[in-house]
Order: sequence, then C-alpha cells, then structure tokens
Amino acid sequence: MLAATLRTARASGASAALSTRAFSSTARASMASMSISGRLGAAPEEQQTSGGSIVKYLVATSYGKVDNKKTSWFRVAAFTDGAQKEFLLSLPKGALVHVDADARMESYTDKDGNPRSSLNLIQRSIDVLSRPRVQIEENEEGLVREASG
Repeated sequence: MLAATLRTARASGASAALSTRAFSSTARASMASMSISGRLGAAPEEQQTSGGSIVKYLVATSYGKVDNKKTSWFRVAAFTDGAQKEFLLSLPKGALVHVDADARMESYTDKDGNPRSSLNLIQRSIDVLSRPRVQIEENEEGLVREASG
C-alpha cells in the first residue's frame, strides 16, 4: 500500500515534497511518559497553589492471582481549567480510567535524614473507560440509599 502511494505521488510530480523532512531538526527535550489503566482510589481533589490550582488523584492498578493480588498506587496531578477541571472533579471513586502522563523521578531526604525518591506523574490526558455501578440498597426502616459497588 505504501509503495502504491509513493508511485502515485511520483507520477503526479510530488517526489520533491516526499523527500523533504516532515519533522523539526531541533533536539527534543528528554522526557519520560507513562500510561496507566486502573481505578480511582478516591474522587479527585482540587488543591490551591501559589500559581493557581491543581487537581490531584490516585489511580490503583492490581496484578497477580486472586490469592496473591498486589496493588500499586500512582499519584497524578492535573493542571486543567474550566470544563476539563469540572469533568475531572466530577469523577467518582472506583471509575476505571486510562491516564497518559509525563513521568519524572525526584530524590529528596525525609524528615529522618533518609534518602527517598518519588515518581511524579503530570496528566496529559485521561479517558474514562467505565464508571462504577450504582446499586440501590434498602435498610431496615425501608429507606433507600445509593451505594457504589
């Protein structure tokens, strides 16, 4: 298919356009990225900073067999405004999400003088794969309440 496209382009006189570079010649900044699919450990929360506000949330991923299941927790920060921020803040605990983020390791010394490191994830995009099911529960008095399950 590519060969047919190239033949068609050459026949139409566009061979010069195909031989030019379609990307920048400047050096790209070194950056790590990460993709995570998992469930929100809690509803996202907005935190005020000196430069504005940021939305923080936890994504949990599990692996292993049922009797030996392990969970990894990832902290993610999002710098969003307007409708995107409101959408993110509306997501409930337990929502299944796929997050693409820039990743950076930082080293620091804790209060006891021990060297530590942390993985910082800055959200580039988030897709909601599913929301938690809402079940209706009835208590002894016949009162109905919603519960996620």
